[in-house]
Amino acid sequence: MDSESGAVRWVVWSGLLVVILAIFLAFFKEHKNNFSTTDNLASSDTNPLPVISQLTDFNLTNQIHQTVRLSNFLGKVWFADIVFTRCAGPCPTMTKRMAELQSHFAENPEVAFATLTTDPEFDTPEVMKRFAQRHDAQDKNWDFLTGTKSEIVRLAVDEMKLIAREKPRGEQVTPEDLFIHSSYFVVIDQRGRLRGVLESLDDSWKNKAIDLATKLLNEEQ
Repeated sequence: MDSESGAVRWVVWSGLLVVILAIFLAFFKEHKNNFSTTDNLASSDTNPLPVISQLTDFNLTNQIHQTVRLSNFLGKVWFADIVFTRCAGPCPTMTKRMAELQSHFAENPEVAFATLTTDPEFDTPEVMKRFAQRHDAQDKNWDFLTGTKSEIVRLAVDEMKLIAREKPRGEQVTPEDLFIHSSYFVVIDQRGRLRGVLESLDDSWKNKAIDLATKLLNEEQ
């Protein structure tokens, strides 16, 4: 009887040992994969952001009637987008979010902002200034830019890779439905090179924007 009882206990304990060993191996395998993933992310984070395009000089006018050129931004990381002040779509949200970003970097003079208009005939410096004030934008390091349509198209579409075009009358839903344009923020480095693009209407837009700017600020020049 004792021998039978001992055999049963041996089988039970052997079974428990096998189960414990299996759990341990599964745990180790899972965590090993997690560590590998973390290492891969860390190593990929050291890779520089790609250079998408090189901006050339431009000549535009901001909301306080100052001439703004590429040289105004050299040495700074800057965000840019394109809107129009009569927009009833995403433009107000985009501008409010850019204002949040400006507030985040308020103490950093090496970060700047630029908003171009798709509607330069209507969006004069005075109109742009009222639009900026309405959305809590500060003049200090944020230029709302207007100028000739050809100059804006060259900079925004050809070099910043943003979409901006007039909407045909037959496609306009409302009188303010005048343009189709990107809702992206683009990020430009200290040498005037386009280095990143992010969707401003995404839920995670702010963290992505801050990460991109921080990476460029820490990049060796």
